[in-house]
Amino acid sequence: MNPSAFLVLSAGLVIGYLVRQNIAKRRAGSLEERLGKMVEKARAEVKEKQEEAKQKAQEIISEAKNETVKRQSQLTKIEELLLKREEGLEKKIQETETKIEVLEKERGQVKIAKDEVESIKKKEITELERIANLSEGQAKEELFKQIELENKESISRELRRLENEKKEIIEKKAQDLIVSALQRYSGSVVSEVTTTYVNLPSEELKGKIIGKEGRNIKTLERLTGVEIVVDETPDTVMISGFDPIRRQIAKTALEDLIKDGRIQPARIEEAVAQARDKVNEKAKEAGEAAVYDVGITGLDPRLVQLLGRLRFRTSFGQNVLLHSIEATHIAGMIATELKVNARVAKTGALFHDIGKAIDHEVQGSHVDIGIRILQKFGVDESVIKAMRPHHGEYPYETPESIIVQVAESISAARPGARKDTVEIYLKRLEDIERITSGFEGVEKAYAIQAGREVRVFVIPEKVDDLGMHKLAKDIAGKIENELQYPGEIKITVIRENRAVEYAK
Repeated sequence: MNPSAFLVLSAGLVIGYLVRQNIAKRRAGSLEERLGKMVEKARAEVKEKQEEAKQKAQEIISEAKNETVKRQSQLTKIEELLLKREEGLEKKIQETETKIEVLEKERGQVKIAKDEVESIKKKEITELERIANLSEGQAKEELFKQIELENKESISRELRRLENEKKEIIEKKAQDLIVSALQRYSGSVVSEVTTTYVNLPSEELKGKIIGKEGRNIKTLERLTGVEIVVDETPDTVMISGFDPIRRQIAKTALEDLIKDGRIQPARIEEAVAQARDKVNEKAKEAGEAAVYDVGITGLDPRLVQLLGRLRFRTSFGQNVLLHSIEATHIAGMIATELKVNARVAKTGALFHDIGKAIDHEVQGSHVDIGIRILQKFGVDESVIKAMRPHHGEYPYETPESIIVQVAESISAARPGARKDTVEIYLKRLEDIERITSGFEGVEKAYAIQAGREVRVFVIPEKVDDLGMHKLAKDIAGKIENELQYPGEIKITVIRENRAVEYAK
């Protein structure tokens, strides 16, 4: 190699190396400067964060101190309040202890007084037995008599007050039930009759009805069991009989014969048979309508038909079937109000007069007949117990029996429901006055208000204020046992003292 070329090459290499070194130093200085700036910036940020943290710490410490002060204040107040309450409790405890001491003293004094009273009582009893030669029981009886005599007036007054209070409560409740029942369930009234009239198109039919030698009318009377009266009343024939079913059959048959025009024994027999079927059918329809009206189901159809026969029966001017329906509604309402068996009460009320359907054909009272009818058709014993005491012939065994009696009385006693003949009415007034006058101490007795009230004037020397109430109850009891009447009778006993002097 050429030496000059080698020198040139070596110089180039040295110069290149120096240039690279210079460039590297300059780059390193620039990087170092940048790192220094970044470190300074980081230090400034750290210092700033430290300052913020220190400030926040100071704020937290300040808040904690404030909260501590506040809680301390609250605790102080609570302590003060507890101290006050403790002082109040201590005061109350002291007061209570003082009261207990006073009560204990009073209790001791009462016990001492009680012991003294018992001691005095024993001494008095012993002395009374010694003086009067009486046992303790006899002495008590004498003492009670003496107390009764001394306090007779006050006892009588207290009894009257209690009776009036009880009466007011019962009457208010009863009035509500009765008024509601009468408003909702009152039925129509049918007059009681023992005769039925049939209108004729002409007077000529009277001869046909009588027939040759009276054959037609005799046949009709024999088949129906009634009396046919053909008198001078124009265009009218009267049917007389105490059995309403027979009268209805005779009326129906006679009306059919008049329409047909063929009036002869053979045709009369057919007409009576057809009329009997018609009446039975009407009775069945009436019975079904009745049980549907009162809402009672599951009854024997034959029993329902017997019930329908009451449609043709009246009692004191009141239709028996309508009366039974009315009493059933009232009994159901009362039973529901008193929370007893409403079905038993309603069924008992519906069939309480069932015996009247056949009492013209069978011996015995309608109550006994009704019992046998219900037993025959397998009616529950509770229903029989409910219906049989409604006239007082049997004892009241169930609440339902009382309800049936009350419902029956309400239906019978409401205004306009029943009426008596003049003879029965006068006889009842006489019996009321006779029964009332028979009591000792009674001076005069007057039946007023159509027999709904009795005014009894007593002799003051024989009947005192306490005896007045007993006398009124005795009179009421005897009237209930001996007389039959619709509704109730009020007994008023009057005792009057008069002092008379003359100025001369």
